[in-house]
This record gives sequence, structure tokens and C-alpha cells, in this order.
Amino acid sequence: MLIHLLLLPLLASTWAKPTSYAIWSADSAISRGQGNGLGSNGAPLVSYEHGEFWWALRLLYEKTGNKIYFDYIRQGVDRVVAANGTIGGGYGFTTDYQLDPIRTGPTFLYLYDVTGQQKYKIAADKYRQQLETHPRTAQGQFWHKLRYPNQGWLDGIYMGDVFYAQYTHDFQYSNKSAWDDVQAQFTLMFENTLQNATSPPHLLYHGYDYSHAAPWASPDRGHSPESWDRALGWYMMALVDTLDIFPPAHPGHAALLSFFRTLAPRVKAAADAQTGVWWLVLSQPGRAGNYFESSGSAMFVYALLKGVRRGHIEDDGIVKAMRKAYGYMVENWAIPNANGTIDWQNTVQVGSLDGNGTFEYYTSVPTDVNDLKGLAAFTLASIEYENL
Repeated sequence: MLIHLLLLPLLASTWAKPTSYAIWSADSAISRGQGNGLGSNGAPLVSYEHGEFWWALRLLYEKTGNKIYFDYIRQGVDRVVAANGTIGGGYGFTTDYQLDPIRTGPTFLYLYDVTGQQKYKIAADKYRQQLETHPRTAQGQFWHKLRYPNQGWLDGIYMGDVFYAQYTHDFQYSNKSAWDDVQAQFTLMFENTLQNATSPPHLLYHGYDYSHAAPWASPDRGHSPESWDRALGWYMMALVDTLDIFPPAHPGHAALLSFFRTLAPRVKAAADAQTGVWWLVLSQPGRAGNYFESSGSAMFVYALLKGVRRGHIEDDGIVKAMRKAYGYMVENWAIPNANGTIDWQNTVQVGSLDGNGTFEYYTSVPTDVNDLKGLAAFTLASIEYENL
């Protein structure tokens, strides 16, 4: 696949800093065929990572007008959505009941809005139908997956509820019960995972088990023992993106705004004082084995800078702090290659509550180069940084 060469530095022995890291990172991912609607085996794949990347490419297309980005999005989606609107790529509707695949849904809605092609609406309808029967806790929280009964994870808010809000906005704007439900998803997650300890960081734990059956569930609310940076990053991005969608007159808008305003200064304060970026396990900064992780850091930069730009929070030193964090990221994690592409370093492969949820678990998971969860987040962070 050809690389978009407009702004890539192509010197074999030396490199020049690009005009736009957002373009550089996106073009590098495209050149490697990342986020193209296919898995490593070449078969169609419904992937939340691809959905995150398509969101970044959409913003980049809207900013630059470069149709390469739009065409790449559409080509990727067309590999998983058939002409009749059927979703392939391993998506299981009622067999799996997962929130992760629904992250591709906002792009289905976007393509329907731009092209008017009915197949994208049909595919989005399928996700919306899943939410009608998706299992919930007794309080009403969507289970993260069918195989994790009564568990709500921060990740799931980004995966399912941004789509839920966008679908409601586009097709059911006057459906108050749907808006109430979107608000409830954010609220239940916030209330059940907020750290109530006497000392900072007062952030959110990775998730909770309402039934208290998981080995990691706390006696009070069933929350997990640690705060994982990428999980909180998903939630922060979901908040700031959904605020653009939620009707301002609905009480849910004020509720989401209050969550964002509560968490934003705490996220800023949780950054490492020297580097400006964030630890993998936010609840145990500086502990031996902990390290600075790139995907969560990029997500925080995106969310907080967008929050300031959109007027959701006062600057109050946030822009300065995010500049510091971004500077560390480009100096230490954005590594140029001789062929003009960029490698993105230090993204942890996964973080799950399938096991015991301990510090030792999170720090034992390997990191990857060019993990799309991190590279897409860096593209998003770069777009916001360049908007400054």
C-alpha cells in the first residue's frame, strides 16, 4: 500500500520533524495496513481498535480535507459490512454480547450520514438492537461481555455508549428514555468505581462486579483493586466525545460534565511530576515494576485538551501540563524510521479483569510497538495538540 507522502520525511539517514505528528502517525499506520478492516490472517475483522483509528481518521479528514483518510475508512468498513448491511468479521450478536465490537458503530453512522448508503444504517441498527437485549446488572449497567456476568468495565463506556448516544442523536433525538439510559451507563460506572480512599489520586478503578463474585471484587461496591491508565483513558475520551452529542437541555449533559470536571484536575495531578506522563497503574505511582505507558497518556492529552477547547473545563494549567506530556511522548515514544514512517512505543497489549486484577498482573503484560490502541490515541492527541 502506498504511503501518503505529503508530509512524511523521507530522508534515509536523517529525518526532519514533521509539520504534523497527527498526519505522520496516521500515514504510518495506513502504510502498514493497520486498521483496514482485516485481521492478521487477512480475513475481515470487527475490531474496536479499528473503530478508534477510524474516529481519528475522520477527524483528520475533516481537518485536512485529504480524501485519502475518508477512502481508507470506507474501505475498512466495507470489508466488514456487506452490501445488505450484514456485519461479518466474527461479530456475534446474541452469542457473545460484547460491547467491544460496537466501537465500530460510530463510523457506520458517520458513513451513513455522509453517503446515504442504507447498508451502513442497517449495520448500525444491528448494534442498536443488541443493546435492547444486552444483559445488565440489577442497577442497569451493561455487562462488559456475556462471559463476565454483572461486570462493568470503564472500557465498555467508550466501546458501547458513544455509539448509543450518537444513534439516539441521529434517529431518536426525542427518546428521553434512551438519553436517560446513556446517562445511567456513565453514572453507574462512575459511582461504582470512584476511589473513595483518603489519599489521592481519587480516580476510577478499572471496573466492578455488582454481584461481588469475582476474586478481585471489593467488599463495598465490588470494584477492582487498581486504577489502570488505559481504562480511565477510555472513560475520559467517552465523556468528552459524548458531551458533543448529548442534548444540552437533558440533565444527563450536566451529569457527564460534572464527572469530567471532577476527574480532569485529578488526572492532571496524577501525572508524573518529572516527565508529565502517566503510570500504567495509576493507583501505585513509582512502585517498582510500574512504568510510563503511552496509550493512556495519549488518551488523557486528547481528552483534557479537547475539554479545554470545547469549554468544558477551565484551563487552570491544563494546557501547560498537556504540552509537557505531549513533549515527552514525541521525544520518547514517537520514533522515526529511515523509510519516513513513525513507530509508536510502549503501549501495553491488554488489560483485563479476567484474572485477579492485581498490580503484578498489569505490570506483567508485555508492551507492543505500533499497537493501534496507542497509535490511534496518539493521532487523536496530536490532532488536539495541533488545534492549539
